[in-house]
Amino acid sequence: MVRLPLTPADVERGQRLGVLLRRARGNRPMLDIALGAGISPETLRKIESGRVSTPAFSTIAAVVEVLGLSLDAVWAEISEPAPGRSTDAVPGPRARVAS
Repeated sequence: MVRLPLTPADVERGQRLGVLLRRARGNRPMLDIALGAGISPETLRKIESGRVSTPAFSTIAAVVEVLGLSLDAVWAEISEPAPGRSTDAVPGPRARVAS
């Protein structure tokens, strides 16, 4: 299977996800969160640092559950473009242009 290269938007979204998860974890030990989610601490470390920009959905769902977050809230926060960035950088529904 060939994996497509990450876009700048993918990388930026991964970085925002990492920041959000680190902030939500707060002072709780990374080991506790990782074990609760059924992943290795190294995997969580890579996600939090943005080194893994597109983690598996099941991985994020498990981490979010342990942290007590809503998947909808996480997606809403990480899918917003950074200030000064175009919304074209983030994939999503696009309005139809009338002919």
